Amino acid sequence: MGLSADQLRTALDALAASEPAFAAALGRVGYPPPRIRERGYATLLRTIIGQQVSTKAAQSVWNKLEGLVGSLDDPGNITRASDEQLREAGLSRQKASYARSLADEVTSGRLDFANLPVDDEEAVAALVRIKGIGRWSAEVYLLFAEGRGDIWPAGDLAVQIEVGRILGHETRPSEKQIRDLAEAWRPYRGAAAIFAWHQYGIGTQVI
Repeated sequence: MGLSADQLRTALDALAASEPAFAAALGRVGYPPPRIRERGYATLLRTIIGQQVSTKAAQSVWNKLEGLVGSLDDPGNITRASDEQLREAGLSRQKASYARSLADEVTSGRLDFANLPVDDEEAVAALVRIKGIGRWSAEVYLLFAEGRGDIWPAGDLAVQIEVGRILGHETRPSEKQIRDLAEAWRPYRGAAAIFAWHQYGIGTQVI
């Protein structure tokens, strides 16, 4: 499970104590709510289905697919589904391929969500070798579903924008700059990312 409200608060308080600009931003927008997802196959399947579509559209596809093939907690139901059923639910050919690839990884035992590598980079690598799962998807899964507190999705646009605002940059920092800037925030970078998304959602201008 993801970082709890208490864990987020502790981590953000630690960040605020070491970074005055972060303390000021926290004072303006407050603590973010937890972002918690279930560990396992269904959460990663939701990530695939949700790529490049709205939350509402993704939920519609999920509901249709579950109605056609059965519970999506069971990867075998995707494995057994026909191409026609996946198309009828609204999956593109590419997303259907990704969904089948994920299901195959799980049913074959090659991917065991209960035993991902302890090292964060190794865990990211284990997930991105699945067709359709990029680094961002892997990082978000590890942060929201496993509560890995030092995950740092530096390639995320909103994180770049908000970290730049928090630190008073005139332009959006690059991914490399974001990675370098956040080294001082270890081991709380995951909480920093959740805070950045929180601030981005509020739309606060911290410049």
